[in-house]
Amino acid sequence: MTNEVKIFSGSSSHNLAERIAKSFGKELGKTAVSHFSDGEFQPSFEESVRGCDVFIVQSTNPPTENLFEMLLMIDAAKRASAKRIVAVIPYFGFARQDRKDQPRVPIGSKLIANMLTAAGATRIMTMDLHADQIQGFFEVPVDHLYASAVFSEAIRELNLPDLVMASPDMGGSKRAYAYAKHLETEVVICYKQRKKANKIEKMFLIGEVEGKDVLLIDDMVDTAGTLTKAADIMKEKGANSVRAICTHAILSGEAYERIEKSSLTELLVTDTIPLKRESDKIRVISVADLFAKVIYKVHNYESISSYFIF
Repeated sequence: MTNEVKIFSGSSSHNLAERIAKSFGKELGKTAVSHFSDGEFQPSFEESVRGCDVFIVQSTNPPTENLFEMLLMIDAAKRASAKRIVAVIPYFGFARQDRKDQPRVPIGSKLIANMLTAAGATRIMTMDLHADQIQGFFEVPVDHLYASAVFSEAIRELNLPDLVMASPDMGGSKRAYAYAKHLETEVVICYKQRKKANKIEKMFLIGEVEGKDVLLIDDMVDTAGTLTKAADIMKEKGANSVRAICTHAILSGEAYERIEKSSLTELLVTDTIPLKRESDKIRVISVADLFAKVIYKVHNYESISSYFIF
């Protein structure tokens, strides 16, 4: 007989964790967080996890308390004699720090990988990492899921007659090509130049979009500067419509205002990060069922390769 599955949530991903647990067919595990007057906090499990497969759901988007809460919960599960501890991180924060691209900077995502392993995580489950090589930073198994498993159906439902895939920058071209190959469409790419983070200096379009329905593909949308500029350029070049698909809706700074003023018809995102506010141009597609199915497979030592569409 297999050991019991228990699904818990950190503070930042409570709604998604509830949907995952419901899809799995279980109640979300009971937790509590105690706060000290100086801001220190202490999470705790309010039920036994001894001998259980514990799945802790928490995206590690800012503030950094989200990451530290995950680390504390992993440590608590380890000290409470959980059999396996799976860190379910729908959005893996600090993933943009995956290499040393200038002098005297950290490789933040490697540091986070070390911290999660040191805390006691025996497995990592995440979605659409900013860089695939981050999987290699871990010494424990990593289940790297792709939002294409839920987005591909949404794209077909749009039923766009002259669909073309687009990447808002050179770094995302591999992702756009994967969608294009699967959906049998053409690809266009935007080339951008930056002098500093989150500020675009110049952008050029490589490819033809006149008379096309463009679908921009990216793993995350932060300030939405790149995405909205790319959409505006494509409309100027004669595109019929421009939509975007981004897995992780970080949406910081003036992102909402930029999206609402842009040429984007619609932005499709997942619920790996909760929206700060609603927008008529933003549609959320849940990944809860996908995570629930993979949790079941992992618990029962079954293959999950069928969920890697592209």
